[in-house]
Amino acid sequence: MKNTTDQAREIVELTQGNICNRCLGRNFYPQLSGKDNADRGTYLKEILSREDSIPNKTKSCQLCGDVFLDLENTLEKIISIIEKSQVEFSTFLVGCRLSPDILEKEKEIQEITGSTSDSLKKEINRELGKELEVRLNREVDFDNPNLVIMMDFTRNWVDLQTNPLFMEGRYRKLLRGIPQTRWPCRKCRGNGCERCNFTGKMYPESVEELIAEKVLTASKGKESRFHGAGREDLDVRMLGGGRPFVLEIKEPKVRDLDLEELTSQINHHCQGKVEVLQLKMVGKDRRSGVKASSTETYKVYRALVELEEEVSPEQTDALNSLKVIKQRTPVRVSHRRADKIRTREVKDIKVKILDPTHLELIIDCEGGLYIKELISGDEERTQPSVASLLGTGAQCIELDVLEVNI
Repeated sequence: MKNTTDQAREIVELTQGNICNRCLGRNFYPQLSGKDNADRGTYLKEILSREDSIPNKTKSCQLCGDVFLDLENTLEKIISIIEKSQVEFSTFLVGCRLSPDILEKEKEIQEITGSTSDSLKKEINRELGKELEVRLNREVDFDNPNLVIMMDFTRNWVDLQTNPLFMEGRYRKLLRGIPQTRWPCRKCRGNGCERCNFTGKMYPESVEELIAEKVLTASKGKESRFHGAGREDLDVRMLGGGRPFVLEIKEPKVRDLDLEELTSQINHHCQGKVEVLQLKMVGKDRRSGVKASSTETYKVYRALVELEEEVSPEQTDALNSLKVIKQRTPVRVSHRRADKIRTREVKDIKVKILDPTHLELIIDCEGGLYIKELISGDEERTQPSVASLLGTGAQCIELDVLEVNI
């Protein structure tokens, strides 16, 4: 087995002496002691120069291209790009791109030593990160940085990636006929045509667009994505305490937002259509958390039901037996939902007779239950249903979500 000196000699010869002390020393951590990799490399070269006639370094390091000698210029370039971008951030992470030749040479050297020490990329990122923390007065965050700084040494340039910001809240939809998210035109698929009046949309506005407009302005973001805890149908209002949502803003330049003022602006802008409540900044994990919660919730609905035949108060007592519901995927959504039978629970149902052919139902049930089909039976795909228990045809002619409880 080759000793450390033999391995170091082979690396120096492989690079014709053109390897800096830091890149040499990095391959021998933790075998050799020293205050840093440069110190370890200096020690090894001193040993080799006493024992052998080794080639002197005449060109830039074949591994790092002497990037560490030019660290000050690199830092100045990064800071200048960040200042010009005017992006607001409190945490960051540094990455770098190196040429394939350098990466191949590093791999070749690591095979000689069997080194498992940090790669050149990691060392560059660490050194830049330490200096930028001091000069920018910002913190490195490995898990969820506001800003990713990519130093591209292949073209001597800096790329900035501004990570999204995430805002959680609840919305109330006060007007029927508004979809939750932007609905592209079915004919032109969002490109714009005569059918959609060249808007690219089936409907002129959505809950997402109404809320996001003011947030995009305040954050100077590029675009938005809306993540809701389920969704109500186009013709259904969302009332009560509102439906939980997370709004994702891509490439924001401003992250420190006055949420109280923003809430006021959104609600004034959306007056009579949509209202937001309880806005707060959250991490990216809430995006999936809110979406996953849609079937774990209990929801309360108000349904106005029209019957084909008159019923008596005694007949409506049968609706108290609506408890465990077996529901096959409804016909109206079968084109976009898997065809299977779902089991859902009705916790409570209150019945108010408005007249012999009209009922008002307050239904407290498990999330994921299709209420319109619970009422109609959907050609017996939902069992039991309001229609089957009353023995007459039943249709939901008006529906409101009163509460979404997570």
